[in-house]
Amino acid sequence: MARLGDLERAVLDCLWQSGEPLTVREVHEALLPERQLAYTTVLTTLQRLARKGLAKQDAQARAHLFSAVATREEMFTELMTDALGIAGDEHEAMLRFVDVISPEARAALAETLGEQGRDKRKER
Repeated sequence: MARLGDLERAVLDCLWQSGEPLTVREVHEALLPERQLAYTTVLTTLQRLARKGLAKQDAQARAHLFSAVATREEMFTELMTDALGIAGDEHEAMLRFVDVISPEARAALAETLGEQGRDKRKER
């Protein structure tokens, strides 16, 4: 999956925060306080996200509605899975990842892995 540009990430954030499909105008207005963008720029960005498979466009309504294809967490999982798939050494890649995440994220990861280990031991 190609990296997303700053505007693409901002537009996806709008879709994720909404939780429901948005019109181009709604996305444009949500971005206006921070960015002075042309309506057509937002439309082009939404269409680009749809071509990349990250947003879907419902053209059945009078105004085209856009929504994210996956949640933020699902997209992150797919990106991480893809990254691990191209890593030469999956173990080394994970160690480097753990080195760069925040202490809070590292603690949450350790807790989750500990819980999964306990669950597996109970299954035996």
